[in-house]
Amino acid sequence: MSSVTLTREFTKGFLRENPVFVLLLGMCPTLGVTSSAINGLGMGLATTAVLLGSNIVIAVVKDLIPDKVRIPAFIVIIASFVTIIDLTMAAFLPPLHEQLGLFIPLIVVNCIILGRAEAFASRNTLVASAVDGLGMGLGFAFALTLLGAIREFLGAGAIFGLPVPFLFDNPILIFIMPPGAFIALGFLIAVVNTLREKAGA
Repeated sequence: MSSVTLTREFTKGFLRENPVFVLLLGMCPTLGVTSSAINGLGMGLATTAVLLGSNIVIAVVKDLIPDKVRIPAFIVIIASFVTIIDLTMAAFLPPLHEQLGLFIPLIVVNCIILGRAEAFASRNTLVASAVDGLGMGLGFAFALTLLGAIREFLGAGAIFGLPVPFLFDNPILIFIMPPGAFIALGFLIAVVNTLREKAGA
């Protein structure tokens, strides 16, 4: 693959094929953990690590896996990386691990991961699969962090835990509640798709 093609594969996850704003994948963690920017960033980076690792391994072993057990084999590979990330976060980032809770193990069934494994990593080279995994993962992390930052800013009057004058004393509490996730996500999807149309993506 040429450098131009690899650049295109890497950048597609941010706007053109963003997993959250365009493909509407991974809605469970998107709506569940984004009550703050740090939660969104933590979940996004954990998913990126799993996506990158599983894409690389699947691209390497794809020819060794029989078609009949392809999906179960992919899930075992993904689950292995999720376990590594889960235990690593529990050891080194216990407060964040506690905040994210069950959503970390649920990365195993995140349709973004299996979707990229089946649609891309199992059909492309190691380098292309790594670039795809990193780009889509960082696009997912970007979406979760942005959504979390907006919800935290409006609903708690803070950004990454740092209070914002006036808003800190007058928060719009609905934005840190479940309905606020849907409202903020709806507006973000509208904005992103408007930008995509203007950019001709």
